[in-house]
Amino acid sequence: MYIKTQIQNLVAQIWSLLESLANEQYSQPVRVLSDATIGQHTRHITEFYQELFSGYDQGVIDYDNRKRSQAIESDRLFAMQKLREISEKLARPNKELWLTADVGTLEESIEASLLRKGGAEKARIRTNYDRELVYNLEHTVHHMALLRIAVSALTDLALPEGFGVALSTQKFRKACKP
Repeated sequence: MYIKTQIQNLVAQIWSLLESLANEQYSQPVRVLSDATIGQHTRHITEFYQELFSGYDQGVIDYDNRKRSQAIESDRLFAMQKLREISEKLARPNKELWLTADVGTLEESIEASLLRKGGAEKARIRTNYDRELVYNLEHTVHHMALLRIAVSALTDLALPEGFGVALSTQKFRKACKP
């Protein structure tokens, strides 16, 4: 499936970026990103795929309750290993899944957590694996745009022109060029 190849290409771009960074750059806070680090954005991207794979096996995806890994966030080489695993695990047949999502406000979630064990009620939405791959691809591009900002703030590395730019935007820009 084409979407899986696109995701593999994005993951390879992130992997290549991490390969080019020093460990200190990977975990250095970036002021223009509210002191987030490249490692934190890489962790966030990676964990969404991990939750998708776990949810695939269980039939229910819950991105809100994904496991957050300090190791991915702080260890560049470990993060690179996890990115490689994403590419290797993409090839699965499409199937129906359920997506659960907390769609309330922060205040509602806190209040509900205090009133009920197990936290706030969540929306339950029918989805499928292919649809979630599309979502994760777009989510990855979004965070790659933030990685681009971090890289420009911390380094002189030159990233590929399309790094962190949605394919539809790239096509639009190309069509607008004289």
